[in-house]
Amino acid sequence: MEPYELIRSHRKTLALEITRDARVVVRAPRRLSRARIDAFVSSHGDWIASHLELQRQRIAATPPPPTKDEIDALKARAREVLPPKIAFWGQKMGVSPTGFRVTTARTRYGSCSAKGHLCFSCFLMRCPEAAIDLVVVHELCHLLVHDHSPAFYALLAHYLPDHRERKKLLR
Repeated sequence: MEPYELIRSHRKTLALEITRDARVVVRAPRRLSRARIDAFVSSHGDWIASHLELQRQRIAATPPPPTKDEIDALKARAREVLPPKIAFWGQKMGVSPTGFRVTTARTRYGSCSAKGHLCFSCFLMRCPEAAIDLVVVHELCHLLVHDHSPAFYALLAHYLPDHRERKKLLR
């Protein structure tokens, strides 16, 4: 039986989880005996083994985190590439952001504040040119439409009719 981390809480059922770092976590009701929990884990041994293997393969396939020098190079490239794109698309769209910043955000490539300030992740520089343009135009559209309503996507489609194909390049 695979070793596991046990988390007891006010719940009625048992649950198994394989974490991103390939640990087995069991969530159990507070009063359930350890023997019943062990039996549950044993009965799911094949599932645990296969999902642990999948997670370990994902971990092995994941590139190492970028070094400080790599991040600095991506930030420098972003500061070089993005201002002309923001100016070009901003003029075409008739909008002007209040400012822009380059971050090391990992969960999103761009954002737009309520005050019209744009932020772009330096990791956007790893994407193809068409995808970079998509993110720039997407954030500039937020200066006109602040949500992801049909009006927002209509505006985005007006400037980038192929925005759906470009989005696939971000993945």
